[in-house]
Amino acid sequence: MVTRGVQRARIHAPRIDFGALRRELELPDEFPPEVRRAAEEAATAGRPPARDRTDVPLVTLDPVGSRDLDQAMGLVRRRGGYRLHYAIADVASFVAPGGALDGEAWRRSQTIYFPDARVPLHPAVLSEGAASLLPGVDRPALLWTIDLDDAAEPTDVRLERVVVRSRAQLDYPAMARAVADGGLPAEIALLPEVGRLRRAAAIGRGAIELNAPEAEVEPDGTGWRLVLRSAAPIEEYNAQVSLLTGMCAAEIMLAGGVGVLRTLPAAQPADVSRVRAGAHALGIDWPPDATPAEVLAGVDAGTPRGAAFLDLAASLLRGAGYTPFDGTAPKRTGHAGVGSSYAHVTAPLRRLVDRYALEVCLALSAGREVPDWARQGLARLPPVMSAGDQRAAAAERAVVDLTEAVLLAGRVGETFEVAVVDEGTVAVDDPPVRARCEGTDLPVGQRIRVRLVEADPATRRVLFRR
Repeated sequence: MVTRGVQRARIHAPRIDFGALRRELELPDEFPPEVRRAAEEAATAGRPPARDRTDVPLVTLDPVGSRDLDQAMGLVRRRGGYRLHYAIADVASFVAPGGALDGEAWRRSQTIYFPDARVPLHPAVLSEGAASLLPGVDRPALLWTIDLDDAAEPTDVRLERVVVRSRAQLDYPAMARAVADGGLPAEIALLPEVGRLRRAAAIGRGAIELNAPEAEVEPDGTGWRLVLRSAAPIEEYNAQVSLLTGMCAAEIMLAGGVGVLRTLPAAQPADVSRVRAGAHALGIDWPPDATPAEVLAGVDAGTPRGAAFLDLAASLLRGAGYTPFDGTAPKRTGHAGVGSSYAHVTAPLRRLVDRYALEVCLALSAGREVPDWARQGLARLPPVMSAGDQRAAAAERAVVDLTEAVLLAGRVGETFEVAVVDEGTVAVDDPPVRARCEGTDLPVGQRIRVRLVEADPATRRVLFRR
């Protein structure tokens, strides 16, 4: 059984100045005055008329304490399958093309998260207020209505600009407990059923989903704790709904001949052969006719060999990008991690590209011309979004590296039992640290003892030696 939803270690760290990392990475600080004014005006301005769908029962499902709520969902059973209502925050109704808000969003491209703060795409008056799908209030939204058959495959897709009202703000830990107790709210009672069907379909499509545990830094009283956490099943089911919507959006844009896809090339046969060889070396069963997706679905990420295999399999997911097109379908349309064509359309409060892709889908669904501002922005998006992805990845890595170095700064010279996850990297169980390791005998997938020789918060460098 694959390890899911387990917080494997919590180690306290002293107070850390993550603001120094933001300054080092040259991330934007406060919004300029003209952007704040534009956001405040947009938050209080009237919205264009839209269909009232506040009758649709919807709830949001996010991490604890989230305020930038992009999505609200409701699932019902229908004859022959299911119906998914999936409302997405209508950011375009607040952001005027070419205005101050729009220009700042292009500069930031996406929200970047730190343990103590966020570097948001939009001012909080919008992202945590007027545009957020908070419970109990009317909000403009783009409502996807996706009919599914009994295998949870889409049979009909509709998209419209509406007004919705979320019934409740739900969080992952509480809903994980509700799944175990059989007490999910009615709006998402079918989510595990549909999520499992969609997950099975993803494996059948050959989607390469790693689901590896990730290091996270969380508040802990006067300091911080480092947590190694795997996604709980309810999070995976929720992700499957988002992926389904992105796949439907990609099909709409490809059929209409205009849009922007999130693409990832299929792994080369030589890469698959190398990962297969690594699986055999690690004792991971890989039947002759099994796909990488089928093998990964059965790997226990909580074991040293499983963790090492997931690190190795990550090499199959290289080359992600954004592919705009207008008039001619691109040569590359697939995303290997999804096993299908796919587009980002479910997080416009946090990601610039989603606002553009949503407007394209909305126009195509209604048989209208795509707005000029959306069409003209498509070709500009790839370099801007890729740069934003790199900033976000650098911030995430820097946060973990700094916390690891602070945790271990007073323990140089101690020995630790570790798992070797690749030829130069080891994973410590307690605290949950991954770091470089020097030595000539580092058997991948095995447990060994090493000595900590460096832990420097100033350089965020941790080094072990066999």
